[in-house]
Amino acid sequence: MIVGEQPLILLASNQNEDKQYIQKAINQLKNNNGGHLILSGGTFYTGALQLCSNLHLTIEANAKLVFSDDRQDYPVITSRWEGRETSLYRACLFGDHVNNIIIDGTGVINGNGFSWWEEFRKKNKQVPHARPYLLSIEHSHHIKIKDLQFINSPSWTLHPFDCHDCLIDGIYVKNPSDSPNTDGIDPESCQNLRIVNSVFDVGDDCIAIKAGTEDAMQKLSCENVVISNCNMLHGHGGVVLGSEMSGDIRNIVINNCTFTNTDRGIRFKTRRGRGGTIENIVIANISMNNILCPIVMNLYYFCGEKGKDKIVWDKEPHPVSAITPAIKHVRISQLSVMHIRSCAGLIYGLPEMPIEDVSISNSSFYFDSGCVPAEPAMFADAPKLTQKGFFIENTKDCELTNITMSNNDDPAVFHNTANENLTLNL
Repeated sequence: MIVGEQPLILLASNQNEDKQYIQKAINQLKNNNGGHLILSGGTFYTGALQLCSNLHLTIEANAKLVFSDDRQDYPVITSRWEGRETSLYRACLFGDHVNNIIIDGTGVINGNGFSWWEEFRKKNKQVPHARPYLLSIEHSHHIKIKDLQFINSPSWTLHPFDCHDCLIDGIYVKNPSDSPNTDGIDPESCQNLRIVNSVFDVGDDCIAIKAGTEDAMQKLSCENVVISNCNMLHGHGGVVLGSEMSGDIRNIVINNCTFTNTDRGIRFKTRRGRGGTIENIVIANISMNNILCPIVMNLYYFCGEKGKDKIVWDKEPHPVSAITPAIKHVRISQLSVMHIRSCAGLIYGLPEMPIEDVSISNSSFYFDSGCVPAEPAMFADAPKLTQKGFFIENTKDCELTNITMSNNDDPAVFHNTANENLTLNL
């Protein structure tokens, strides 16, 4: 350990199998009200780490931070998992009520998730505690994460929860395509967050914006989020809003991104019982290639606990109440989509709560031939489709303008049911 006034430099050659080596250094800086910690010169093998305020952690290009898969190295805490409080192993890198955090460098953070995934599969998801995130920062302000590589996360890779003023810039996230629940970034109930210049190649959603479920102790909104200049290479969804959105998701901008080999592109998903509103969303200048369905807005999403209950799948109108979800005020433009396997888009509101004020304009959609028909979205009795345009049902004041479709075998809107004031300027 080389200690100077600034910074504190750790060399991998001095670790000597001490899994507390890095934590001891963080604690030393904490006692001095923070500082700059640099990891250099090889591979560090560590247990879970707890961050402190005013910490600048740099992992240099010649350094790798590899986390243990020994469960004893991960304290069990109560925190958010899939939108509600539960027991889970503390994140590999964890901060709670910490401010002024910088984590940067061009090195690698390896979550070593293989045994976590295998246990999850073998036990058919019935594990005693939820798997750790690779990086989770909660109830914190002024967070910057830049230029790092994050690989092999045990579950979600980055999970900022109830954080304000966050920048995630220039990172690369890589998890195997079959690794369970290994989302790239899941900002939950955050405000003033930017995700820019980053690449995601993961086993679940690339970016999923969340705001808790109906079972959350506090329903906090997620708002003022910008996602720009990002490349989604593989995932179930490119950018997803929900399904955990009971605290509201609003004021989101997604622009200048590319999606390749994601099942869905832009995906809104929620259901009765959640409540909450997704609103004021602007999406522009997105290029997609090899996509199952580029645009999904689905108020009948049925995955997860309670997803098969009648209240979720029932097509009859229900009374509007606090548990009725809503989607409104969405602007989508300048999408260029190649090699669509199912349909161009699905916009499926509830009879009692139509999806409202959605505009899709100045966009082009090219369909593959000879694909096996597939479900464009996850809801009960979803049709299997290929070479289809838009499925639109239960909407109000929506508009499609200047839409170009190639190699589709039906009209641009092949399903048009219970839509009030649907404008088609094709």
